[in-house]
Amino acid sequence: MQRLSKKTSSSPRYARLFRNGRNQALRIPRELELDAEEVAIYQDDDRLILQPVPRTPSLAEVLAKLETLDEEFPDVADPPTAPEDIF
Repeated sequence: MQRLSKKTSSSPRYARLFRNGRNQALRIPRELELDAEEVAIYQDDDRLILQPVPRTPSLAEVLAKLETLDEEFPDVADPPTAPEDIF
């Protein structure tokens, strides 16, 4: 769903603002949709600038992308430790 683009729109799109509880909200048109779950918002005079915040992948996602190792690991002797009286 990658819709981020460095292009600027030649013609403006219009959208209505609405209230969501005590917040003002904006429904973003599909063709301007951002591939993000969170945005940083900045105010520049009377303009609002939305910038997507990159999502940090989870450890499971990072591990899933790793290639599997084809080498065999040697057997390692791992005898149980002898009980030790600590008193």
